[in-house]
Amino acid sequence: MDRRTAEPPTLQDDADGLPMPRRAWAIASVGTAIAMTVLDSSIANVALPVIARDFGARPAESIWIVNAYQLAIVISLLPLASLGEIIGFRRIYLGGLALFTLASAACALSHTLPALTAARTLQGFGAAGVMSVNGGLLRFVYPFRLLGRGIGINAMVVSASAAVGPSVASAILALGPWPWLFAVNIPVGLFALVLASRALPANPLSERPFDWISALLNGLTFGLVISGIDVVTRTRDKFVGAVQIALGVISGVVLVRREWPMRRPLVPFDLLRDRVFALSVMTSIASFAAQMLAFVSLPFHFEYSLHRGQVATGLLLTPWPVTVAVMAPLAGRLADRFSSAVLCAVGLTMFAAGLLTLALLSGAPGNLDIGWRMALCGVGFGLFQSPNNRMMLTAAPRERAGAAGGMLGTARLTGQTIGAVMTATFLELFASRGEVVALAVAAGFALVAAALSALRLEHS
Repeated sequence: MDRRTAEPPTLQDDADGLPMPRRAWAIASVGTAIAMTVLDSSIANVALPVIARDFGARPAESIWIVNAYQLAIVISLLPLASLGEIIGFRRIYLGGLALFTLASAACALSHTLPALTAARTLQGFGAAGVMSVNGGLLRFVYPFRLLGRGIGINAMVVSASAAVGPSVASAILALGPWPWLFAVNIPVGLFALVLASRALPANPLSERPFDWISALLNGLTFGLVISGIDVVTRTRDKFVGAVQIALGVISGVVLVRREWPMRRPLVPFDLLRDRVFALSVMTSIASFAAQMLAFVSLPFHFEYSLHRGQVATGLLLTPWPVTVAVMAPLAGRLADRFSSAVLCAVGLTMFAAGLLTLALLSGAPGNLDIGWRMALCGVGFGLFQSPNNRMMLTAAPRERAGAAGGMLGTARLTGQTIGAVMTATFLELFASRGEVVALAVAAGFALVAAALSALRLEHS
């Protein structure tokens, strides 16, 4: 059988999205899987103290339950996105979802910390299979005129999953032991697999071979740099971390030299030559750096500077993700009718204003004073996210939808890593004022992102 016909025909020659009701089933499948992968990141954070106590592990050792998952996603996003263009997004998605479900069972059955860490690594690779082609699939699920709406719904699912993650984890832990956190993925994953196998579309396939050398260099670059940053910021082995970062940078240089002349490289340098796509990537990196600077510093600010308890802090953090979840689908609909660059610039300006007002909080503000500022951040970020994702995906040709989707996830994770590292640095350098400095810098990043977005106006 010819490889190009190995997948079921779907889009009536891939004309313009899936017909209803199949589109609805495809959306349900995509939403279920992406919600699981996002939830699994946040619920593991909540369970870390319980898991560490069960295994008799130190906190520094148990943190790898989270880091292994994140690192596996980062190093495999772009290679899997590239492979999706070659063998089909559908196959990568189904394979990733199957691996994620099996690895969840392995996590639930783990009896040692190394076994759980290894299972979490496999789970991360499975999650990367889902995330890497998520954006590419949306271009073939939705008609072009409704693409912004689809991206908005996807962003709403991601935001809502992140918002309810800690609550879901707490509820499960109240009913049973920590393995249940992972076991619950098994029936949900099987359900999503059945839906995906019946509803997801095929995409046109590329004839090029998969570039294993570039995939290895990509993994070394991201893996060494991110793990090196982790070692430098969280341990005393500064020299070891610095060596890791240096080796990662060298791998990155070799990767760029190898891939730059290629017509369809694994790292999408061909797309980055497009001004709109490049500006969209830079906007995403700057905005997610601002988001992470705030997310990491705000709990310290609320508890240490504003003297709120843990429960109050959790409640005060809630308006942000809730308003993002509300705004994301609305912003997606607006992006189908109005300039995405304008929507992004307005949203990011509001986001910067919210961050700046949080940084300027002083004295003894009431919960309502804090809450409306958090909501303003969420409204601004929600207004930015869906239009920016739409602009990034539509700036690439449909045959490069996989690379664009992979870059979308990579830009987000890159920005979040930058933000987390900078926050750790500010907290160490400025002691009690570190979280305020982090919030002020976050506002600066948001303004830079707004300026970058405005540069796209002539092309939107």
